[in-house]
Amino acid sequence: MLSILIPIYNFNAFPLVKELHEQCVVSKIKFEIICIDDASQEHHSNNSPIPFLSNCTYIELPKNIGRSAIRNLLATKSKLKWLLFLDCDTFPESDSFISNYCYQIQSNAEKAFFGGLLYAKESPTDEKLLRWTYGRNREAIPLVDRKNNPYATTFVSNFLIEKSTFESIMFDEKINSYGYEDYSFITTLKHRKISIQHIENPVFHLNLETSKVFLSKTKIAIQTLSLLSNDNSKITAESKIIQLYKTLSLLKLVSLVSKLFQRFQIKLEENLTSKKPSLIAFDIYKIGYFCFLKRK
Repeated sequence: MLSILIPIYNFNAFPLVKELHEQCVVSKIKFEIICIDDASQEHHSNNSPIPFLSNCTYIELPKNIGRSAIRNLLATKSKLKWLLFLDCDTFPESDSFISNYCYQIQSNAEKAFFGGLLYAKESPTDEKLLRWTYGRNREAIPLVDRKNNPYATTFVSNFLIEKSTFESIMFDEKINSYGYEDYSFITTLKHRKISIQHIENPVFHLNLETSKVFLSKTKIAIQTLSLLSNDNSKITAESKIIQLYKTLSLLKLVSLVSKLFQRFQIKLEENLTSKKPSLIAFDIYKIGYFCFLKRK
């Protein structure tokens, strides 16, 4: 019935796998949990007990293959009808997490489901505030708002999809650097008119990078988007950053925005790594950096 697929990178996923395993056993369903470590440098000993749980597989890759390829690899190794993708740094809010998804499978004709994301209410240490602030405001979206804009509010970190539907799309393995592989996949679902049913079945996002690390990863993601935009595909055309960039291009303002970014980059980074990071400053930073890349 259910293949739970968990890509692992530098994180102790055993508590998550153990909880999912217990819930699957209680639910009395046919299941498998497949975990693939994408050439991590850490937590091998923490994750090594995973295959000792029934119906659980743990594989360590000798070389990193990236966020798209590892999800496709997980899917190819699955044997059951439904695929539940979970990031290794998540944890279910409810002890009925698996049974909630099973109910949807049995009572709903949809081919894809998203259960939502949550972040802790308590603020983290100062050096991790940007990731927490961003997650709380841009990813932990209430169900009613997700239903009103289903594709733009879906993340593959807690995503259930029928295997045959997934195999008709797959993740784009040309995206082999950080960022936008999930956006590309979800946008393809939209273009194929495959609806996503939003439900209240969230997981907590646990792993908060420092603001400096998150900012560095954001820059890599913007670089990825810049490369993808060169193909002029319908998928990247729907990105808010690319839409704004096109408007700035029409107004002949790209060069100005690029220069302003270079002038104020350090000030923006000081804010984003401070005790009070501004998401407005974060948005300005992203479009500024995108324009800078396009002017290089």
